[in-house]
Amino acid sequence: MFTKMKNSSIGFFAVFFLMLAAAGALLGSSFFPFFRWYLLLLIIGAGFFPLTRILFAAFRDGGWLFSRVIGLAAGGYAVWVLGLADILRFTGRRALVVTLIFIGVCWVLFMLKPVKKKMDINLIIAEEVLFFGLFVFWAYLIGFRPQASGTEKFMDYGFVAAMYRSTSLPAKDIWYGTDAINYYYGGQYFGVYLGKMCGVGVSYAYNIYRAMIAALGFALPFSIVRQMVLDRMEDRPHAGAWAAAGGLIGGAAVSLAGNGHYVIYGIFGKLLGLPMPDGRDYYWFADSTRYIGYNPVNTADRTIHEFPSYSFVLGDVHAHMCNIIFVLTVVALLYAWICIGRENCTGRENCAGRERRYLPDARFLSAAALIGMFQWTNFWDYVIYFTVAFFCIIFRALNSSCRSRKKRTVSAVYHTAVLAVLSTVTSLPFRLQFQSPVSGVAFCRTHTPLYQLLILWGFPFVVFLLLIVTVVGNYRKKMPGAISGGRNGREGAAEDTGEKTGYFRTTPLPDHFALILGLCAFGLVLVPEIVYVRDIYESSGYPRSNTMFKMTYQAFILYGMMMAYAVICFLASRQRLRRIAGIAAAAFFGLTLGYFPVSVRQFMGNIFRYKNYQGMDATSFLESSYPADAGAIRWLNENVPGQPVVLEADGDSYSTACRVSAMTGLPTVLGWYVHEWLWRSDPEDLNQRSADIKTIYTSDDAEEVWSLIEKYGISYIFVGSEEYAKYGTVNTEGIAELGEVVYSSNGTFIVKTAEG
Repeated sequence: MFTKMKNSSIGFFAVFFLMLAAAGALLGSSFFPFFRWYLLLLIIGAGFFPLTRILFAAFRDGGWLFSRVIGLAAGGYAVWVLGLADILRFTGRRALVVTLIFIGVCWVLFMLKPVKKKMDINLIIAEEVLFFGLFVFWAYLIGFRPQASGTEKFMDYGFVAAMYRSTSLPAKDIWYGTDAINYYYGGQYFGVYLGKMCGVGVSYAYNIYRAMIAALGFALPFSIVRQMVLDRMEDRPHAGAWAAAGGLIGGAAVSLAGNGHYVIYGIFGKLLGLPMPDGRDYYWFADSTRYIGYNPVNTADRTIHEFPSYSFVLGDVHAHMCNIIFVLTVVALLYAWICIGRENCTGRENCAGRERRYLPDARFLSAAALIGMFQWTNFWDYVIYFTVAFFCIIFRALNSSCRSRKKRTVSAVYHTAVLAVLSTVTSLPFRLQFQSPVSGVAFCRTHTPLYQLLILWGFPFVVFLLLIVTVVGNYRKKMPGAISGGRNGREGAAEDTGEKTGYFRTTPLPDHFALILGLCAFGLVLVPEIVYVRDIYESSGYPRSNTMFKMTYQAFILYGMMMAYAVICFLASRQRLRRIAGIAAAAFFGLTLGYFPVSVRQFMGNIFRYKNYQGMDATSFLESSYPADAGAIRWLNENVPGQPVVLEADGDSYSTACRVSAMTGLPTVLGWYVHEWLWRSDPEDLNQRSADIKTIYTSDDAEEVWSLIEKYGISYIFVGSEEYAKYGTVNTEGIAELGEVVYSSNGTFIVKTAEG
C-alpha cells in the first residue's frame, strides 16, 4: 500500500511540474498571480479537508474538490459578517488570519475523527491534476480576450474594484455613490476575498477568478456524477472506468455543452433552411441564448436562456456565474446526506433506539447554510435550491424503512423547518441592509411555442423520460435490471431478509437522486411558462426575461448531471434497447459539445496563434478604447485610496459610459441608469441625479454647482471624452476653479474639490 501511494505521489509531482512548466510558458507574465491564486486555493482545500472528508464520507475522494469551495464559503462568510459588524477591517492580511484560524480549528477538531471509509488517494491526485489543467486551460483562453469591457463587464469589474478599495463592508455602489451596493454582490465578494489574501491585483483577479469558476464548473460535476455512477455500478466489472466516463460527461455537460438550439440551427440550420436572426447567413454563438422572442421576432416576449458554457466564454463575472461553484456544492452535500441516510437505515433491526436520526446531520446543515447564503450571492438560486433540498427531504423520509408513517412525516416537517430557519439566519446579515427590487409575481400572458421548447429542452427531457421508464421498469421486474444494484441498491438485502421494503428501498439511490435532479430541472423550465417575477422590464417587452434566465440556467446544470448519469446507465445496460438509447443520447450530446469551440473561435479568435495572446490584465483595453482618458483613470487607481465620490457623466446600461467608476471602483453620483432603476426602483431620484450632474458640468452658477457638490459629497470631478461627448459644451474653466487640478493631459483633467 505504501509503495502504491509512493509511486502515485511521484507520478503526480512529475505530471504536476510538467503542467506547471507548460502553464508558465503559456501564461507569461500572468503566471505568477495565477500561481499565487492556485496555491492559496490548495492551502484552503487542504486546510478544510479534515472537515470535508467527514461531510463527504460517502465519496471515494472524501470531497477533495469540494473542500476548497467549503473553505472559501466558510472563511469568506466569516470575514464578511465580521466586516458588516465593524469588528474586522476587510484587508487581505486580516482575512488571511481569520481563514488560518478556521483551518486550525478544522485540523484540531476533525483530523483525528474516525471515518469509516478509506479515501482513494489516486483519485484525489487525478482530480487535482484535472482541476489544475482546467484552471490553466481557462486562464489561457481568457488571455485572448481579457478586457473587462462589453455586455455587463463594467458592472461586474466595478463591483470587484469597489470591494478591493473598501476596507468596510458593504462597499459603496459605484453608480450610486451616496449608498452601499444594493445587489447580490456575494459572488464577486468571494473573488475579492481570495484576491486580497493572495495579493493579486484587481485587474488580474477578475480574470483569474473567472478561470477558477470555469475550472470548478467542470471538476465539481465530475466528482458528483462519478460518485453516483460508482454507487450504482461498483459491483460490476470496470465500474471505475464507467464512473470516470460518467464524471467526464457530467463535467462537459455542465460547463462545455451548448443546448439543442446549437445542434438544430448551428449544425443543421443551413441544411434545413432555417432562418437566422437579423437576416444573417451564419450562426452566432449568442443565438443559443436569445431564441424565444428573437427568432421569429416577438417584441412582447423576449427572453433569455443562457447556460454556463456561454457565461464562461463571455466572461461576465455575474451573480449567476459566480454561484455555480456553490450550487454544485449544495447538490453534492444533498447527495452525500441521502447516501448516509440510507446507510444508517438498512433495516428495522439496525435502528432500534436511534432517535438521534431526528437531529439534523452536518451535511444537511451545511447545505442549508449555503442555500441561505444564496440570498446574498444570487437570490434566485435560494428559491431554486430550497426546492431541490425540499425534494431531497421528502425522498429521504420516504426512503426510510425503519420509521412509521407518522415519524416520517414528522422528520420531513422538522427538516424543512430547520432548512427554513437556518437559511434565514444565514442570510440575515444581507437582508438587513438590502432592499428587494421585486414587485410581485404575475401569471404569464404569453407562452413559448412548443416547438421552441422542444428545440431548447427536448433532448434532456427525452433522456429524463427514458430514465424514468428505466427506473420504474427495473422496480417492476423485481430484479437488479440493467445494472446490478451496487452499494446503495439494497435489492439483495430486501430479497435476503424477506422485508417488504417497497419502491424506495428496492431501487438504487443514485437513480432516485438523478430523478430528483431531472424533476427539479423540468419544473424550472415549466415555471416561466406559468408565472414570472415582475420587475422594471415588464413594460418593455421582456416580462419573462429574468425569470426564464435564472431558472433555466439552473435547469441546464441539473439536467446536465442527470443526463450524464443516465447516458452511462443506458450504455452499460445489458438490454439492447437501452444501449441503443444510450448511443443515440451520447451522439446527440457529442453534437452539443461543438458549441464550445465555435463560441471560443467567434469570441476569442484563433487561440492557436500564440502571438494573439494578451495576458490576463482586465484593464488592458483602456489605452486603445479611451486614449485620452486612460492616463487619468490609471492616475486615480494609483493615487486615490478608499472610495471618495468621483463625478463623471452618467449613461445608458451596456454602453461605454461610466468607464471611470467601473475601472477604478470609485463611486460616482449616477452610473448606468437602467441598472440602478432595477436595483432601487426610484426613477424620479435617478432623473434628478442625472439633471444635477449635467448642471455641474455645464452651469455657470458657481453657487448652485457648489451646493450640488456638497449634496453628493463629490471629492473629484473627472472631465474627459465621455463628458465632452455627452454635454457638448463643458464649463471647463468653471470646473477647474472648484478646486485643485491634480491631473491634466490631452484635454482630460481631474479636479480635487474642497470636499476632497
